[in-house]
Amino acid sequence: MICSKQPAIDSLTHIVFGACMGDAIAGKQLGKKAMVIGAIANSLPDIDIINGLWMPTAKELYEHRGITHSLFFVVLSTIVLALLSQKVWKNKMDFGRWIALWGINIFIHIFIDTFNAYGTAWFEPFSSKRITFNTLFVADPLFSIGPLIAFLLLLFYKNNNPNRRRWIRNGFIASVVYLGFALTSKWIAAKGVKESLQSQQLDYQDYFTTPSPFNTLLWFSVAKDTSGYHVGYRSVFDTRPTPFTYFKQDKALLKEYEKREDIQYLQKFASDFYTVENRNDTMLFNVLRFGQIVGWHDPHEKFMLHYYINYPNDNDLVVQRGRFQRWNRETLASFLQRMAGK
Repeated sequence: MICSKQPAIDSLTHIVFGACMGDAIAGKQLGKKAMVIGAIANSLPDIDIINGLWMPTAKELYEHRGITHSLFFVVLSTIVLALLSQKVWKNKMDFGRWIALWGINIFIHIFIDTFNAYGTAWFEPFSSKRITFNTLFVADPLFSIGPLIAFLLLLFYKNNNPNRRRWIRNGFIASVVYLGFALTSKWIAAKGVKESLQSQQLDYQDYFTTPSPFNTLLWFSVAKDTSGYHVGYRSVFDTRPTPFTYFKQDKALLKEYEKREDIQYLQKFASDFYTVENRNDTMLFNVLRFGQIVGWHDPHEKFMLHYYINYPNDNDLVVQRGRFQRWNRETLASFLQRMAGK
């Protein structure tokens, strides 16, 4: 079963970041080979997708971004690949530069991935804890646009063109500035969410905010209490309290399924932010971390990542299933209005 967790834009981000960093580190020594090696290095942690092709869906969800996205993998793969590269391309570069070319790029990949909702297992194989800052949507074009422009220009500039370094520097600066803007927006939204929960006297044990699709202005928020979750959307421009919709967890519905391996993987993957519900003849396991299908337009809509418990063989493309359902002119207009705080 294939979950197709890797959007094309996300893969493109790693390719252009890697190519630009490769050129910055080793362009003078390797020419445009440095861009190719950098792109490969920055994409390398996602090699676990190949292994996932033979895994059941729920296990694949949990295993993705595991050991290949760990600091252990960064160190081990960097040393091995630097040694191999030095042997293949003798006298091209010193060993330290090969370490930098592979190591910096592989680390950049797992560092970027911590900023979206999926999370990364930095401490495997010693701990399965996932690190996530919930700051960028899994595919945010504005985060990648600077390095993408630099990448396209590098393809045409000659190796001795002095503008190469300037465009690489400007591309990375653009991404860092955007990330800083995203972190600031998240702080503003989270502050508004907590104030709204307090003003509405809603008790909660834990909460998170994560960006809605393709932007860092409108944030999806979930506050957990003892039996369910208060779910809402908060724009950085909102001045009124955030309206919340309550979803019961209904964990008891899992009683007859709780020993199934796929359910156990889903529970670990969801990190206790999940609900169970019956819709028509289908029982759904909803992972809340990825938001709702057009939830800003209809607060009672399904969650994007929903798994069919009683139809486990129908869960291909489970992560992508709800990403763009219900998007039309009306929902897009309401999306833009909510981003603007209206």
